[in-house]
Amino acid sequence: REALNTHLRDQGLFFPIDPGANASLGGMTATRASGTNAVRYGTMKDNVLAVEVVMADGTVIRTGARARKSSAGYDLTRLMVGSEGTLGVITEITLKLQGIPEAISSARCSFPSVEAACETVQSVIQYGLPVARIELLDAMVVRAVNAYAKLSLPETPMLLLEFHGSDAGVVEQTETFAALADENGGTDYQATTTMEERNKLWQARHDAYWAMLALRPGCKAVATDVCVPISRLAEAVGRANAKAAELGLIAPIVGHAGDGNFHASLLLDMDDADEVARAEDFISWLNELAISMEGTCTGEHGIGQGKRPYLVKELGAAVGVMGAIKQALDPDNIMNPGKILPESLA
Repeated sequence: REALNTHLRDQGLFFPIDPGANASLGGMTATRASGTNAVRYGTMKDNVLAVEVVMADGTVIRTGARARKSSAGYDLTRLMVGSEGTLGVITEITLKLQGIPEAISSARCSFPSVEAACETVQSVIQYGLPVARIELLDAMVVRAVNAYAKLSLPETPMLLLEFHGSDAGVVEQTETFAALADENGGTDYQATTTMEERNKLWQARHDAYWAMLALRPGCKAVATDVCVPISRLAEAVGRANAKAAELGLIAPIVGHAGDGNFHASLLLDMDDADEVARAEDFISWLNELAISMEGTCTGEHGIGQGKRPYLVKELGAAVGVMGAIKQALDPDNIMNPGKILPESLA
């Protein structure tokens, strides 16, 4: 991913999907990855035009062309994007690129509570402000980032933002956000267009995982993610914080708040069986909560093996259709067996 953007730099183009790691484009396609820019540019499903795939029987297919849209037959591209290797092996990808914006501004704003920060996100989306990134850090994450990156950010819930557009458009966006944030008690709002300062801010966000690990040396971080409608985000994050405290767990939360997706990273002593059991209870509870809010048990981590039991709870009879597709395309179950589908359908 990073190599592609380095290659594109002198052409005035970039590939916007940023999962926070130098992931492979094939892996990003197979897992339907997204990340910090998804609120404006979408996820991999919105940025892959076509794929070449080797099917279970050895047949090589192409699912589309370079045209930006098509109504020719079934949308096999979308079927393969996010299939986690269970239907075929992706060998070539045709990606949609974006123009590098004329101006970019990054900003941060602190809030008295997670709920206030999330309500600001809801206001931003309802207003139609074309924010490129809007990331949520709870107070525990901000404290961890301060210690890890030697920063002095206010240790309260925070939103990190980025605005893309023309010079005038970016100024207007930052001013509009400041007004929306002020209505929800936002303080210490700061914006910058300087590349060095922008990179420093986003590096702190991307280093959040390592910063959280440092909160409890020797622990293991077990990350889980869910995604809920924006209108339920404040409630979901608030209840997740409360549930972790009730169970005696350290579970800092970060989120791609602009699309309702958030991650709880449980910091665990894996030798403590009781603590691991409480963590499993929390993850199960969180999955159930998201589904009950008409959300999903995974916004971007994928089903894999760990969340297979929740797929039927979320999608019901639709999982049977997935099983039929899997059986038709891979009757011998040789393509990444044991992933996504319940054992009865795999």
